Amino acid sequence: MNCPGCLKANESAYCNRCRKLLFEGRKVDPYLPFDSPSHESTDLFLDHTRKISISGVQVKYSLRLEGDQLQLTDQGGQYLLKPVPVGQFKHLDQAPANEHLTMQIARQVYQLNIPANALIFFRDGSPAYLVKRFDQKPEGGRFLQEDFAQIAQITSESHGLHYKYDLSYEALGKLIRQYIPAYRIEVEKFLRLILFNYIFSNGDAHVKNFSAIQTVQGDYVLTPAYDLLCTRIHSPNESDMALSLFEEFSKAYEAYGFYTYEDFYLFGQGLGIKPSRVEKIIGAFAEEKPLVKAIIDRSFLKEEIKEEYLRLYRDKLTRLELKFEEPVDKSMK
Repeated sequence: MNCPGCLKANESAYCNRCRKLLFEGRKVDPYLPFDSPSHESTDLFLDHTRKISISGVQVKYSLRLEGDQLQLTDQGGQYLLKPVPVGQFKHLDQAPANEHLTMQIARQVYQLNIPANALIFFRDGSPAYLVKRFDQKPEGGRFLQEDFAQIAQITSESHGLHYKYDLSYEALGKLIRQYIPAYRIEVEKFLRLILFNYIFSNGDAHVKNFSAIQTVQGDYVLTPAYDLLCTRIHSPNESDMALSLFEEFSKAYEAYGFYTYEDFYLFGQGLGIKPSRVEKIIGAFAEEKPLVKAIIDRSFLKEEIKEEYLRLYRDKLTRLELKFEEPVDKSMK
């Protein structure tokens, strides 16, 4: 099989680079020493689930590296483990491979800042998504981190059950400019992440999936991107984006019924990015990248899901090719 970390071809286990990024160079086996939650007959997972408080609807578990093995832990976790989720969505057995593939494309093709991650397998062969925590201080403890629901001070009590979807990306951009000192750098990262989520059909990039984290200098920057996956694979009828791009729909969106080049160009300018930079950033996402298909082909997705993943990617690229021209009102001439 390919490396379960970077998907490098002809690697039977984690390659040297992935072992260094993920496990301090240790030879960790791609198979965990215990079965998945659905096959584990003991209280192993139940005990840990009760003691972990992590936001998000998918059950996650905390792991710690002990020698050359990953073990479930109650405290001091270094990794998060996301098994195959349960629910009413389609192809949920493909969710770990989907998230892993999308995160690898983000890093390898578009150079987005993401945490070290990999696929890993339970003893019974079931896959899980593994991600290394990015909030740990070298001397111990964790850097202060707040998601944008916390920054905006919105909760289920103040804004209802769907509060995570209550703002627009334009509103998040304003919060970045307001609260992050180095916002001129961070808004470009934000634009690139929004574009990535769009072309890879991540329809669940809600308010809590964007966060700011304290640096060693004491200021704040955007965290590495997390929870990136092609949600359209699992929910074919969902909207293109979790949040509206603007607080009010643009004329281009009203004309086509979906976002195009014009929308992201206006969005980038609204973030305060120079027009030439906006054009360059959109251009990097608007052209098809051969490496995307190559990584999809090497991924752990089923063949039919690989084809759908690629089709959805190419469909979004055709939308970015469209440039809106407002029709001329001939009655005024």
